[in-house]
Amino acid sequence: MTRTRIEAALTDLLFSPGLPLAEAADRHFTPDYRQRTDGAWADREEFLAHIAHLRTLVADGRVEVHEELQDGARYADRHTVHLTKTDGSAASMEVYVFADLAPDGRFRRIEETTLLLAGTAADRDLGSAR
Repeated sequence: MTRTRIEAALTDLLFSPGLPLAEAADRHFTPDYRQRTDGAWADREEFLAHIAHLRTLVADGRVEVHEELQDGARYADRHTVHLTKTDGSAASMEVYVFADLAPDGRFRRIEETTLLLAGTAADRDLGSAR
């Protein structure tokens, strides 16, 4: 079984513009996927609307994983997302993730907290913008 990682998932979702969103999502997230970001829950449809919106704002970027742990179906990591937006500005967010993996290795649930490291006040909501 191949287990997904947050770096691969975010690279496919945000930094691979030639990859259709549905294909990227199917690689890394189960059909019943749900996510809580900074206290707000989203189902898979709402999550994909969020990513589609981010794809209109983000020109390029990278994920820097600081720590990553897996124990059976449990996954946790701390990473920083460095973004260059389509307007040329930059933003960075540190993210703390706790997740459950499905038997096939894809994410079934993620709960995350984000911390804006660099960017404008408007960038504070990038983790849940739709």
